[in-house]
Amino acid sequence: MIFFILLALLVLGVVAFMQQPQFGKEPSGARLEKIKKSSNYRDGKFQNESFTPDLAEGATYFKVLTKFFFGKSKHNIPGASIPSQKTDLLHLNPDEDVLVWFGHSSYFMQIDGKTILVDPVFSGSASPLSFTTPSFKGTDVYTVDEFPAIDYLLISHDHYDHLDYETIVKLKSKVKKVVTGLGTGEHFEHWGYDPAVLIEKDWNEEADLGNGFKVNFTPGRHFSGRGFNRNKALWVSFVLQTPSKKIFVGGDSGYDNHFKKIGEQFGPFDLALLECGQYNEYWKYIHMMPEETVTAAKELRAAKLMPVHWSKFSLALHDWNEPIERATIEAKKQNMPLVTPMIGQKVDLNGDMVFGEWWKAEALQVE
Repeated sequence: MIFFILLALLVLGVVAFMQQPQFGKEPSGARLEKIKKSSNYRDGKFQNESFTPDLAEGATYFKVLTKFFFGKSKHNIPGASIPSQKTDLLHLNPDEDVLVWFGHSSYFMQIDGKTILVDPVFSGSASPLSFTTPSFKGTDVYTVDEFPAIDYLLISHDHYDHLDYETIVKLKSKVKKVVTGLGTGEHFEHWGYDPAVLIEKDWNEEADLGNGFKVNFTPGRHFSGRGFNRNKALWVSFVLQTPSKKIFVGGDSGYDNHFKKIGEQFGPFDLALLECGQYNEYWKYIHMMPEETVTAAKELRAAKLMPVHWSKFSLALHDWNEPIERATIEAKKQNMPLVTPMIGQKVDLNGDMVFGEWWKAEALQVE
């Protein structure tokens, strides 16, 4: 009897804890009714275009957890602070077309006079528990106060390493429009955002932002969820078209034939930003291997590839810099130019730049 009482108290404690605002809120009301009409929503949740198991054949959650706690590479975390540069985002030349990366999948772009921020995480953690999944030393270079007004905040999906509660709340007064997948807006409304600033779309839909700016919402092969229930909101990639540029914003995705389809329909692209990190053969259907990232960029018909989703958080088992090492080797094989800036370094989107292999610094290696 004591055991069952303790178990009940534990369950109640977990349920109460998950009512905290950082966990967000599942779609309801009119938003849920709209979701139910989506061709991508079946059996009470969004579905990938291809069959996508959480784990690959032969993998089990026991194996995954055992590896995660006892089988990580000794180089999983850098041996020193990640090097960075600091760009003054508040005083950029308005005529510049630039990109600034903040590590993992967070980056800022100023293109044709508009500011765009993608999947910002500036809280120091990729988890609802701040003491877990901390960012690597040296990667927290920017605060929200150092950002200008954001014309378009693009959110690919609602995982904690892409949709950060603390950051989103602090950004609220700066954001003019939020562009995201169907259902994710529920989190924003729960956190005090005006519904009028939210643009939520399904795969294969388009949002005309005016002044020559347009976003097409394209598929990914992934999942969503901030609690026990998965896939209640949609995960998306974006085709961002501006008056002078076309950029693919990949979000998270396993490899599949959607890259080729997007390339045929919307390519060529000036730049593709694609996930390259936090992969493993155990979950190969929801995160690409680095070699697949390069192949995806080729299929998208991208002129250049910028690998993201690495260099800030440890969410997998591999060496912290293995993603960029493997991607660099494969890019040479496939003749794909890479964009590999340091965190905070200003990338000129109108010119060719030479990037050093900063991730090879001796101090960053763990013996």
